[in-house]
Order: sequence, then C-alpha cells, then structure tokens
Amino acid sequence: MQLGINLGYWGAGMDADNLAVAQEADRLGYAVCWAAEAYGSDAATVLSWVASRTERIDVGSAIFQIPARQPAMTAMTAATLDSLSGGRFRLGLGVSGPQVSEGWYGVKFDKPLARTREYVEIVRKAMSRERLSHEGEHWTLPLPGGPGKPLRLTVHPEREHIPLYIAAIGPKNLEQTGEIADGALLIFPSAEHLEETAVSHLRAGREKAGKTLDGFDICPTLPLALGEDKDVAALADTFRPYTALYVGGMGSRKQNFYNRLAGRMGYEKEAAEIQDKYLSGDKQGAAAAVPHELIDRTTLLGSVDRIADRMKAYAAAGVTTLTLAPAGFTLEERIASLRAGSEALERAGLA
Repeated sequence: MQLGINLGYWGAGMDADNLAVAQEADRLGYAVCWAAEAYGSDAATVLSWVASRTERIDVGSAIFQIPARQPAMTAMTAATLDSLSGGRFRLGLGVSGPQVSEGWYGVKFDKPLARTREYVEIVRKAMSRERLSHEGEHWTLPLPGGPGKPLRLTVHPEREHIPLYIAAIGPKNLEQTGEIADGALLIFPSAEHLEETAVSHLRAGREKAGKTLDGFDICPTLPLALGEDKDVAALADTFRPYTALYVGGMGSRKQNFYNRLAGRMGYEKEAAEIQDKYLSGDKQGAAAAVPHELIDRTTLLGSVDRIADRMKAYAAAGVTTLTLAPAGFTLEERIASLRAGSEALERAGLA
C-alpha cells in the first residue's frame, strides 16, 4: 500500500505551509499529492506550482469538477500538467454537488452518472490524440451545421495513458467508476465497512468491463492526528465540526451523499439527527451528535502503533493508496503527522 497526501483547498491561510508539507511528502517517498477545488482556488494552478517545487511525487486533482470545464479543456489541462511534471500527473474527476454545480457554475445537476460516463469518454479520446468527434446526450463535437471540424490535441502528454480517477460515494457511481476509471477517490472510508460500502461495487464494475481489481487504485482520504492513545477521544473531538459539515450540511437535505454513506455504515439515525441540527443552524449541536465511533473509524488517530494497526485494516480491506490529510495547528505539527504516517506504514509492514 502506498501513501498520498491531500492538501485540500489552497487559500485557507496555510499556503506556504502546504508547499512545505508537499515537499516533505516528496522527501519521505509519498506516492501522490492531491489538491482540491470547490468555489475558491482551482486545483490545476496549485498542482502546477507543487509540481515545479517537487521532484518525484505525483500530483493529482482531487478533484477537477466536471461542471467547471468542458471535457476537451480538461484533456488539455491534463496533458499540459503531465508534460510539465515529467509524467507525474493523475487526473481525478467528480460531479461536485448540486449547490456548487448549479449555484456557482450554472450547470444543471442532472443525470450525473450519464454525464460522467460521457465526459470520461471524451477526455480519454482527446488525451489519446484522436481527432475529436462525439455524439451524445450532453455533448456533440463538432457542433452540427457549423464551421467546426474534428481537431486533434497538439500537446503530447508525457505518457500514453494518464491515470484517471473518479470521486465516488454512491453504489451506482462506484460501480460505474470501477467500469470506466483507473482508480476511485473515496471519502469517509471505514475499513470495517469498506467491502459493502465501496469495494463490492467497484468490483462489480470491473467485472462488467471484463476486468478485475488488479491494477485498480482504491484511494481513500483520511485525516491523521498524532497523539497518545489515551487522548484518542480528544483527538476525535477536533474532527467533530468537519464530520458534521459533511454529514449534516454538505448538499441539500435530499441530496447529501455523505449523509447516505453514514447511513450505509450503520449510523442512519445519528446521521439524520446531525443533519436536522446542522440545517436548523445548530452547528455545535450537530458536532456534538456525531458518534465518537464514526470519527474514529474514518480517521487515523493516536500513536504511531495505533495508526499502523489501522493501516493494516485498510490494506486488508483492499486500499492500495491511502491518502492522508495531516492535522495540526502549526507546520511543525503537520510535518510530524506526515512523518508519523510514513513511520506507521513501515511498522505495519506495508511500505
């Protein structure tokens, strides 16, 4: 199992620290550094900056939002980043959510599975440097009856095949991801529930495509907080607002994918309470309603040995790249968490 690092969103006040964290991850041998985007910083600019200041670590979008870019533009960006980084780019895609898609980009959040499948098909075709033509429900290239003609990407990516990941949560999306992608980006993963909540669906998609999970990258992101085992409860409490935000407030009441995931892990009643409190404006109450067990099972908390044991559980559940979001109020604390992750991987015998 390999390790990755997720820098989250640029512009949150830790930009210089984020670069230092990425450089330390590069030095420690982490496999990939991911960057996110929502409606602030864009991931492509951040990744180009990180790639220019690192040597070996891959850089990946987690995620490029599908409603933000035409698929041909995504192919251009991917090819450019792969070329500039010397073949170190990984393309992560996702549909975002209805509030961002419709409120920020003005793109209807409808038929996300069909839209993703079509988008991936166009991106792959463009990156392969075929002349680009496509007739689908969401895109038609070239537009009929006009001056447009099928064009070929002029940039040569460093590699013939740029790894393509999809951020997936729901069963149908996970199955399609297994069918059409090279990897899956997961969030709030519990090792104890990973088979039924994710891996079984990914496997079904691979089988539909006539493939197995061999070579498919299962890549969840987990926050990591280093401390003594006797302080695990206190460490977990620091993630209560984070978990409450996703389970309670990310998306609408009817379209909160993280809330549904918590329900599939056996926390349906608790997830409903968290959402009720969060949407009513009681964010503190929502955070207090998050079960300790849910936080502990979806983060890495405590000593290096405890984290190593959890890493073993994730590897046994099928994880191939474990992406860490190292917690800490200072750069020194985040670097310590990063080093603890590397040490834990070695103690677990997974390096």
